[in-house]
Amino acid sequence: MATIAIVGPGAVGGVIAGWLTQRGGHDLTLCARHNGGELTVELPSGPVRLKPGMLTDPAQGRPVDWVLVTTKAYDAASAAAWFPKLVGPDTVVAILQNGVEHCERFAPYVDAGKILPVMVDLPSERPGPGRIVQRGPGKMVVPAGAAGERFVALFSGTALAVTTTVDFTSAIWRKLCLNAPGALNALLLKPTGVFRDEAIGRLALAMMCEALAVGRAEGAVLEDTLPETLLAAFRSAPPDGINSLHADRAAGRPMEIDARNGAIVRFGRKHGIPTPCNEMAATLLAGG
Repeated sequence: MATIAIVGPGAVGGVIAGWLTQRGGHDLTLCARHNGGELTVELPSGPVRLKPGMLTDPAQGRPVDWVLVTTKAYDAASAAAWFPKLVGPDTVVAILQNGVEHCERFAPYVDAGKILPVMVDLPSERPGPGRIVQRGPGKMVVPAGAAGERFVALFSGTALAVTTTVDFTSAIWRKLCLNAPGALNALLLKPTGVFRDEAIGRLALAMMCEALAVGRAEGAVLEDTLPETLLAAFRSAPPDGINSLHADRAAGRPMEIDARNGAIVRFGRKHGIPTPCNEMAATLLAGG
């Protein structure tokens, strides 16, 4: 049995907690500033009612085997406030966030040797208080190694596809290509069905092509056909899907624009690669 603390049980964290609860065999604690009360997670296999331990004060923590950080990328500092009590000599801190800068984001707060970056692709929404819905198949990828193998073992017996890879760079840049056009949903405040429009589809392809070029400059191995493949997937997905950028902008919450499109722009400048479509989207969303 592993002791696991999930810091930031929002949509992704709630789904992770749902699968770990359904699997059983772990001592699970949710860490959040406010007790959101009873939580029902609707998994593809059926609803799970969460009744794990709940901490609302970082001072209440105790060392655990695993800290799973599922906050938004811009919340690194607030997530790290839980580390002094939760992180012990043998704790692994798994970062389940968007973007390509998992380790850099948390390097100021915890020893680099304790950090396990996680590529998480888990379509999920929080449509209302106390309810989280998994909208599609979920997968996670972690770097190969002892910590990665242990992470995979946590989710054995669940329907989540959790694997290790010797090429984590390609995995996270592939996910960033997927994330890039989500800025269009946030700008337009329209769900996934908007990609069926031909003009919007061309913009999405342009954004993904920019991300692909920058990712390759960073060492990622990405096939030429990736943007077209992803666009086809968007167009075949349920048209009412709401990504996190869209949901956050609609609710007036901060957005992960810097970790997503902003990262494409930053790394593009590093390599001298123009990224005008992503820069425009990041600038417009950051400005309002």
